Order: sequence, then structure tokens, then C-alpha cells
Amino acid sequence: MNEERKNKNKVWRRNEVDSPCIQICVVHPEERLCTGCLRSIDEITRWSKMDEAERAEITADLPKRAPRLRKRRGGRAARQAR
Repeated sequence: MNEERKNKNKVWRRNEVDSPCIQICVVHPEERLCTGCLRSIDEITRWSKMDEAERAEITADLPKRAPRLRKRRGGRAARQAR
């Protein structure tokens, strides 16, 4: 059974850049990036049509985007100021 599973997985593996999706799909309202994978909606939509070089370029850029989502949006103090 274990050998059968290995063979089945080999059939569906492709030699391409894997999706960075971590199944936390929430779009940040201001930055317009997915808070899970840090890709834009356009990048997520086009991912399956991109070539390997474009995917690798986006994947390499993702760590630089993380600080954009760490900014506080005001919380309680911002709501009270309104």
C-alpha cells in the first residue's frame, strides 16, 4: 500500500515552483495582499498560467511584503477618534 501511494504521488508531481498558498485566504483591505501567502489577487488568479520564471520571481519577493501587513490600523484608539 505504501509503495502504491509513492507511485501515485509521482504521477501528479510536476517540476515547477509550488504555490505559496497556506490556505489562509484573507485579503488585507488596504494593501490588497492575501494575509496568508502575501500574493496579490492578480498573482493568485494568474498563478496557474505563469511560467516558472515569473513564479520564482514572485516567490522570491514575498518575504519583502510581510512588513506591509504588520502595520497596525489603529484598533480601539482609531475607532474612538472618529
